[in-house]
Amino acid sequence: MNAQLLEILFFAMVAGIVLFRLYSVLGRRTGNERPPQENVNARVPNASDNVVQLPDRTAPREAPSGPVDPLQRALLDIKLADKSFEEDHFVSGAKQAFEMIVTAYSAGDRATLKSLVSQDVFAAFDSGITAREKANQKASFTFVGFKNVRISDAALKGRMAEVTVTFNAQYISATTDANGTVVDGDTTTVRDVTDVWTFSRDTRASDPNWMLVATSGDDV
Repeated sequence: MNAQLLEILFFAMVAGIVLFRLYSVLGRRTGNERPPQENVNARVPNASDNVVQLPDRTAPREAPSGPVDPLQRALLDIKLADKSFEEDHFVSGAKQAFEMIVTAYSAGDRATLKSLVSQDVFAAFDSGITAREKANQKASFTFVGFKNVRISDAALKGRMAEVTVTFNAQYISATTDANGTVVDGDTTTVRDVTDVWTFSRDTRASDPNWMLVATSGDDV
């Protein structure tokens, strides 16, 4: 009987020791354990680390900041209608046309004017030339150069492109009568002149040349 009691006590002691060791490993907290959520995050990588955020296509797009320049908008319209249009090239051609036209007008060269200007503009130039001829007057003209040339306006009207250029030019001009007396201008003084000319072209035409369709200006 005593032997059985001793055996029971022995196994009870072994079981107590085992339970105590399990408790010391699994049941006790040391204060250094990570909270449950932290442990989960440590095991599962953050999916956003390797994801490139795409723009929300459903969100409304912001309008361009600042007002749209009407001149630049018109020039863009012309470029879209006429792939050969280029602003710097156009201004260079306008300078050449200006010098040719004012020189031809002073010389009474109607043939050159007809090839460069519209019928309405030619009619105005022809009227001035005719008036000089009837008064037996002669115009002298010397082109000096440009102080500034810039595109000041533009428009696309259907297939017709219109570009307005402001010329700040310098030249010497005078008109003399039959006796050689100066009746207008000066033969030695350089004049500063501001002319505003509008050129037009059919963007679908094969002819690349622009035509002068309107003029205005004031001597400075």
